Amino acid sequence: MKQRVVVQAVLKSGDRVLLLRRSQGRPSIVGKYELPGGTIDDDEQPEDALKRHLSNDTGLTVKNLQLQDVLSMNNREEGDIQHVFIVYFSDKPVSEESVRLGRSYDQYEWKQISQIDQKILRDSAQVILGVYGQLSESSSGIIPRSNDEKNTTNLLRVIIYSDGGSRGNPGKSASAFVIMNSDREILDKGGEYIGIANNNQAEYQGVLLGLERALELGYEDIEYRIDSMLVVNQLKGLYTIKNRELWPIYERVNDLVAKFKSVKFTHIPRELNHAADALVNKLLDEHENERP
Repeated sequence: MKQRVVVQAVLKSGDRVLLLRRSQGRPSIVGKYELPGGTIDDDEQPEDALKRHLSNDTGLTVKNLQLQDVLSMNNREEGDIQHVFIVYFSDKPVSEESVRLGRSYDQYEWKQISQIDQKILRDSAQVILGVYGQLSESSSGIIPRSNDEKNTTNLLRVIIYSDGGSRGNPGKSASAFVIMNSDREILDKGGEYIGIANNNQAEYQGVLLGLERALELGYEDIEYRIDSMLVVNQLKGLYTIKNRELWPIYERVNDLVAKFKSVKFTHIPRELNHAADALVNKLLDEHENERP
């Protein structure tokens, strides 16, 4: 399956969010509204790519962009292409009259969440705005969720970042995980030095450790974010496991997954997995001088 990495911005002015209407592109997207952003060029950093798209498509310069989330979806608009959305947020006041549209758009609107009609949005905008709990579907369109509903839902829903590394592959290896809530606050973290192993074994051990801890803490809905495309696609069932050494831990992971209400595995770029990666390297540094 092909993969495309896209940056998107949720820009707010007061209680309004900026939407752009497509005038060019595939027939399925022309006339639809989307969030500002676009694809990342080779060797381009996500935030630099977003600033480029904002300048070209809106004429805006936004300095206080905050990384909000990384999402993955198979876009029904484009068949077998898996999209990874790197989402940034800014609530710094923006002049609503200062937008200058690029050639791909013919209209823009600053819309209150409660006034957005689901039918005018591209799939990606529906998913991104919905994930933050800002939108939920109703017969009359899209409306905000109440604070009580968000608080109740978020108590049992978490994001887990995990990583594993081997110095030598195979060589001295360690695995780690970080559990966060939807506000990106760290709820728990941990890891262990696992001795001599290869990179894939260390990656799987990180997944296992995170799931075991999440189960102990009573979380029910898990979004797992991993920077190994191989491991993510194996856990999704898209790739088969040819290495017999991975089968035991793969089966243990699947047994644990079955104990949760839902578990979603998402691939993210390595630079967005720095918290778990830092724990792995700390463990490896602590055992650097030990004999195998």
